[in-house]
Amino acid sequence: MSGKEAFQLELDSRHDKYERLVKLSRDITIESKRTIFLLHRFASAPNGEEILNESEVKLDAVRRKIRQVAQELIGEDMYQFHRAISPGLQEYVEAVSFQYFIKTRSLISVEEINKQLIFTAEDREETTNTTSDSHDKQPHTWSLKVTPVDYLLGVADLTGELMRLCISSVGNGDIDTPFELSQFLRQIYDGFTFIGNTGPYEVSKKLYTLKQSLAKVENACYTLKVRGSEIPKHMLADVFSTKTELIDQDEGLP
Repeated sequence: MSGKEAFQLELDSRHDKYERLVKLSRDITIESKRTIFLLHRFASAPNGEEILNESEVKLDAVRRKIRQVAQELIGEDMYQFHRAISPGLQEYVEAVSFQYFIKTRSLISVEEINKQLIFTAEDREETTNTTSDSHDKQPHTWSLKVTPVDYLLGVADLTGELMRLCISSVGNGDIDTPFELSQFLRQIYDGFTFIGNTGPYEVSKKLYTLKQSLAKVENACYTLKVRGSEIPKHMLADVFSTKTELIDQDEGLP
């Protein structure tokens, strides 16, 4: 085989791997979004524990997809394929941090997320995309690390889900959660402002969206504090939704 043909085979192999990773990333994104939609039912569900258990099953399915990504990247430089898997990892961070907040009212760390992404040979599943020869070469344990940038972008997206949780909580008569969320979002916003323009471009871009989510939650808290006694509980969610639309129009958001 000539050198040119060898290079062609190597390039074709890398392109095929990249496409497989893009497809896996899409699957991770879809399943993570489904988990987030499920967790939004927590505020109104009569049995919240059942929702959390179901979400854990869904996140386990997502981690199985991430395990396939980790298998594909064994022996490879992850950053060469980072653009293919980054959207899925960001969505996974958003889902797992949303579940963690509902459970503990705190923010999960990137170290805790990465601990859940260490896989062993006993957990391994045969896939059509990996040959038996490559399985023989695989180590007994392997992992996929969420990069700090993917973690930050996932946390920034989490703030939008927390804003929605705030509105739905008020609609269900829970007037304590908005004040908890307001303090929590303020801490996240303060952390992002410390990064400012010194961090990656994608992170600074998310800062504006994060600020909008914080403003909507603080506006809800203001309405509760000032007019909460005047407005019937069943109408509070409608009032907040209207105010949120007005804020969006003032800021020129779609």
